[in-house]
Amino acid sequence: MFKAGFGTELRDYAQVLINGENSDIIVAERDGIICGMACVDYVNKPETPFGNARCFYHVQEIAVDVNHRRQGVAKELLEFMIEDAKKRKLGKIELDVWEFNESAIEFYQAVGFRQMRRWLEYEVK
Repeated sequence: MFKAGFGTELRDYAQVLINGENSDIIVAERDGIICGMACVDYVNKPETPFGNARCFYHVQEIAVDVNHRRQGVAKELLEFMIEDAKKRKLGKIELDVWEFNESAIEFYQAVGFRQMRRWLEYEVK
């Protein structure tokens, strides 16, 4: 499902996020080495016939280098995002997580995230 490596397309996409008005890449460093990152969007959804207007902090991706896991890096990233969301007056942080990623689900639940919806798929053969 996921592309391997850090190819040209991903590097170009990172530049789009960094240069975007409503997006960023947040990094965590240890001894001058990037050991974790989060790709985020600052979302301002207008009212629609189906839903109320809302503003929120959307985490597209969060990743911690395998050599730095279970050392508080993800928690530090999240703490930064919480403070940043407060400064931006964004009332929620939203993300999605793959069902098979049990350790990530455990982490998110342990730090206070709760399930608000479920994405489903149907494979047409």
